Amino acid sequence: MLELLTGTGLATAAGLNAYIPLLVIGLLDRYTNLINLPSAWSWLGNGWVLMILAVLLAIEFVADKVPAVDSINDVVQTVVRPTAGGMAFAAGSGSETVTVADPGTLWTEKLWIPIVIGLLIALTVHGVKATARPVLNVATVGMAAPVVSTVEDGASAGLSVVAIIIPFLVVLFLIGFVWWAVSMSRRRRRRRAVGALSEK
Repeated sequence: MLELLTGTGLATAAGLNAYIPLLVIGLLDRYTNLINLPSAWSWLGNGWVLMILAVLLAIEFVADKVPAVDSINDVVQTVVRPTAGGMAFAAGSGSETVTVADPGTLWTEKLWIPIVIGLLIALTVHGVKATARPVLNVATVGMAAPVVSTVEDGASAGLSVVAIIIPFLVVLFLIGFVWWAVSMSRRRRRRRAVGALSEK
């Protein structure tokens, strides 16, 4: 159960920012005992891989905070974030962590299963994010982009660490995310209804 929560938290974080959870996993594996990656994913702790992830994160960090550029970035990230989510789920759920001493052989025989699960989780989160961002940009004349992006980056980093150290808290984050997504959907419907009435 804890392995699934760890994987789910990391895949959700990848849906917000593809590179943060992979960087967190790699750094914690390389420099701490909080996570020990299985051999199939040990390359995430490689120095060169960590440097490449850091550069990609820096590019994403800037691009996601500029109105209009963030929407173009979201189109590109439609492939990247789900892929990162699949990798993060598989690596995280198969690792030994401070809360999971023996992850067992849950995914060792069919490695594609956790990758697909993580891909779908990250794709769902990315879809909500990519749909909500243009609405927020229009409603605030682009002023919301840097603020919302910073909140998303912070949530991705926090969730990545929490998923490894205290995976139970992932449930609370998911409840909050679903509530936020439903609220955004209702607001969009109200705006459409108001727009339709004003046109009449």
